[in-house]
Amino acid sequence: MKTSAAGLDLIKHFEGCELKAYECAGGVLTWGWGHTRNVIENGEISQEKADELLVQDIEEIESQVESLVTVELNQHQWDAILSWTFNLGCGNLRSSTLLKVLNEGKYDKVSEQIVRWDKASGKVLAGLTRRRRCEAILFDTDSLDFGEPYVG
Repeated sequence: MKTSAAGLDLIKHFEGCELKAYECAGGVLTWGWGHTRNVIENGEISQEKADELLVQDIEEIESQVESLVTVELNQHQWDAILSWTFNLGCGNLRSSTLLKVLNEGKYDKVSEQIVRWDKASGKVLAGLTRRRRCEAILFDTDSLDFGEPYVG
């Protein structure tokens, strides 16, 4: 399965694009659309490189999620899980209760697990709370048209 344009928009909205290297809330060097590998301190990349890295990162995460999730997902569920995994990493998905609940087919319990992951360095961050709420809404809805998920 591939991430939809709406799923990609959700990721881009919450990740933002920074061409200069910075330390994210979790203390990890980052640049582009949330890319964290081979980032050079005080380095800078072009918009073209940031977009290229995003495509590579999404493809890698899609492959990992496909191997970890053993139940059927529809497009909006896939997009929600991809956004969550893009932000938190495949290792967190692999070891999460979220994945266990999902693979048990308890779709109605997944959003409860999604919203639990709103902390960085042990502190609740409003931006992560908003993102997790949007991912949970996206997972639970039968449509990608879920109003204004990026506010509140």
